[in-house]
Amino acid sequence: PLGRAGLALLLMAAGAGARPRPAAPGDQPRCNVVLVACDSLDGRLTFFPGNQTVDLPSINFMKRHGTVFLNAYTNSPICCPSRAAMWSGLFTHLTESWNNFKGLDPDYVTWMDLMEKHGYHAQKFGKLDFTSGHHSVSNRVEAWTRDVNFLLRQEGRPMVKLTGHRKQFRVMETDWRTTDKAVNWIKEEAVNFTQPFVLYLGLNLPHPYPSPYAGENFGSSTFSTSPYWLEKVNYKAIRIPKWSSLSEMHPVDYYSSYTKNCTGEFTKEEVRNIRAFYYAMCAETDAMLGEIISALRDTGLLGKTMIIFTADHGELAMEHRQFYKMSMYEGSSHVPLLVMGPGVREQQQIPNVVSLVDIYPTMLDIARIPVPQNLSGYSLTPLLHEKAENEASARGPRPSWILSEFHGCNVNSSVYMLRTGKWKYITYSDGSSLLPQLFDLTADPDELTNVAIKFPVTVYSLDKILRSVVNYPKVSSSVQEYNKQQFISWKQSLGQNYSNVIANLRWHQDWLKDQKKYENAIDKWL
Repeated sequence: PLGRAGLALLLMAAGAGARPRPAAPGDQPRCNVVLVACDSLDGRLTFFPGNQTVDLPSINFMKRHGTVFLNAYTNSPICCPSRAAMWSGLFTHLTESWNNFKGLDPDYVTWMDLMEKHGYHAQKFGKLDFTSGHHSVSNRVEAWTRDVNFLLRQEGRPMVKLTGHRKQFRVMETDWRTTDKAVNWIKEEAVNFTQPFVLYLGLNLPHPYPSPYAGENFGSSTFSTSPYWLEKVNYKAIRIPKWSSLSEMHPVDYYSSYTKNCTGEFTKEEVRNIRAFYYAMCAETDAMLGEIISALRDTGLLGKTMIIFTADHGELAMEHRQFYKMSMYEGSSHVPLLVMGPGVREQQQIPNVVSLVDIYPTMLDIARIPVPQNLSGYSLTPLLHEKAENEASARGPRPSWILSEFHGCNVNSSVYMLRTGKWKYITYSDGSSLLPQLFDLTADPDELTNVAIKFPVTVYSLDKILRSVVNYPKVSSSVQEYNKQQFISWKQSLGQNYSNVIANLRWHQDWLKDQKKYENAIDKWL
């Protein structure tokens, strides 16, 4: 396997030196591309029956005039590793983006770099989050210490907060300001270009808001919106998810639920409100997408522009007794993916499984730039245009599966998910120390019944496919070693301050009850 430097060189050799495919007589000029990527939007809200819960007019506009993917997935259900996959076109075990602190190198050659090199005007606004070095100290220490034999709440209890009044439209002001910048750029600059442009807009919504009541190193467990957006939610359509009892939960799910502060009692009204407020935050996100579509329409650019809308991962919103992401369950791993623009079929629903690594080759395809052969992803262009895929790709047809993996905080094991046909196969760590999970999503869309023991032949065949893609026991072992080395370096850097700093991370409320016990558990692990 190549190191990251080798992969970057291969990508540069395959992409940077190649010229754009010359336009054949009668070819249309290369179109503009706009990618709007939000944070934490459950992809199931973009089609039936999930779309009954909240009014999302901009997404509906894209569906009417373009294509929606019914089975699009993140390659790692957490911000930085997911975005690293999207910007590199490579699976997480290849980028080695193990947690929110470890992403791509700053000089990594992304699809946007290649498009710019091949004549596109390129502009980025808002949340990127695909390079190393970001997020809180708590976030990385929690990831590094997930193998330690202790259980600590790392988040504030999920809650809702109503803000503003019935006419308050702009709640997430940071995102609105970013959207304004993108709109102004379209209206004042892009409209004058003679060469095509590529624009990226990264939004924070509908990610939950920080919860400062949880102490100095607080997490983000507050779902906040205004009455204006809450009125877009159909309360009658909100489903209250079924939960397994705590004793019946898969051990990794129990760890996740506990560290996310979700193992206490929640009334049905609390759960319904958390879900309603989350859906309202999705409606505000949709309005920002609408501003971009309107700006393109007002400038006469809409018909010449490919628009892609997606998210880095979903949001569980109290499904499986969890909020946030970091899980392979549908609410967390299923992302929205909608495309409209020149040559894209209208009102098309695509059932094929696809994932965010497919963005990289798709972008290059749209720009008529030769696609590197070593990418994990496959171009979506043949699906969008209904071409035979083996004609369009030198690599042959896309696989009938997608891969997602997770190595970060709130989960005490590396997790691997293979999604194909009606099946979702989830395995952990070395593949033998923890029970795998198998869900039949046709018969059990809520993923409440693990049928791994019932279908051993299916488990065997799916595990064989997974091992042909990634030597996952070896990757899990590498992550464990990485976590330990990173923690040791961090501990040494603090010197005398170590005990005080570690006690006051997000888990401080539990840690301070028995400081010595938890320090000893870490020493034993080391």
